[in-house]
Amino acid sequence: MLATPLITALRHASTSAVSTGRHKIVVVGAGSGGLAVANQLANSFKSEGKELAKGDIAVVDAATTHHFQPGWTIVGSGLRAKEDFARPTDSLIPEHIAHIKSNVKEFSPSANALVLESGETVGYDFLIVAAGIQINYDKVKGLKEALARPLESKVSTIYNYDTCDKTWDLIESTQSGKALFTQPFGPLKCAGAPQKVAYMAHDRFKRTGRIPGVGVEFVTGLPVMFGVPHYSKALDALRQEKGIEADFAKDLCEVRVDGSDRVAVFKDLKGEGTVEKSFDMMHVVPPMGPLEFIKRSPLADAAGWVDVSASSLQHVKFPNVFSLGDCSSLPTSKTAAAITAQTPVLVENLRKLMETGEVGKAVYDGYTSCPLFTGYGSLMLAEFKYGGVPSETFGALADQRIPRRPFYHLAKDVFPYAYFKHMVKGEWYGPKGLIPPVFPA
Repeated sequence: MLATPLITALRHASTSAVSTGRHKIVVVGAGSGGLAVANQLANSFKSEGKELAKGDIAVVDAATTHHFQPGWTIVGSGLRAKEDFARPTDSLIPEHIAHIKSNVKEFSPSANALVLESGETVGYDFLIVAAGIQINYDKVKGLKEALARPLESKVSTIYNYDTCDKTWDLIESTQSGKALFTQPFGPLKCAGAPQKVAYMAHDRFKRTGRIPGVGVEFVTGLPVMFGVPHYSKALDALRQEKGIEADFAKDLCEVRVDGSDRVAVFKDLKGEGTVEKSFDMMHVVPPMGPLEFIKRSPLADAAGWVDVSASSLQHVKFPNVFSLGDCSSLPTSKTAAAITAQTPVLVENLRKLMETGEVGKAVYDGYTSCPLFTGYGSLMLAEFKYGGVPSETFGALADQRIPRRPFYHLAKDVFPYAYFKHMVKGEWYGPKGLIPPVFPA
């Protein structure tokens, strides 16, 4: 049993409301996971008449702007302005939650503390790590230079606020030639996004009479279209029906741009050597991996992710530490939808730990969702849990492998609204939306 005081004792402890010092609960990250869990925790205490004191929960993040990153696919498809999906971080953190405007330099879990980049130390009773994932542009030679001038290099990515809108500019300006769309081998946030962009670009080319003048090719480091077999076959059939070429087990390793001479170099993962492809525009999904300050910390597993139980979200070595979202070791697709299902499990299990000294019985089953835009007005709603087992919200009513207009409007219109209206406020509870789950006592 973890030796921690009951919540009643915690409430009477001396804790400063300023943004450094010691806090009951420290949340690292003000992204989707950090904001959702911090607010849902505060809401859960308040709903039971056990409202915490001001500053008992602190969020650590230096970012001044919060982005709804799933919206960048919509931006890259020319449907919305990128500014529509940005909010000041401070506007999403209520007054009763302290905002420590610095980033973490290192963790000291044995001392229940972390060190900020500013040099200050922050202590905690409980820690939640929701810091996200690192984009490793440097792992592709020439990529950073190409993305620094996307309209000249004809290279863009929706995984960056500065270039997500440039993807649309490149789609609109490409009149002929080869349009490449890449996906790296390895973990990434929203594994469906690389092919979403290809489908939307192809549809735009077709609607404006540029097919077959523009050839669209999807080049992926994976051996299949999608990591979940239930949807992968349907997606492969769909791209063939559209006339989109595919090249599998090819991982982008270099981008060479010299005027109008543009070449993408791919490592052949099935053999030896490399494959070169010329292009007239290219959308790149960069390699991703764990954040360096997590990777080198005592919290990390061998791969660099925060090492937590796949079911309880509690750290395997430090029982007062939890994690969710992209930085965690949870073996599921890294999406905002996954975070909505992880958050209530973490809140329940942490609350029980604080009150009884024993972690709660709530279990995360790996639920995640990848809304796959397949064209303007159509979307395949992939939902699954651990093991790639389908876990579909509308499966009893329709085959979710078939792209449908209602799913399209869910992802394009409803989800962005619900994100800022409910999710980051801690009011979204997975596939059941606004209905909180009931866990075993």
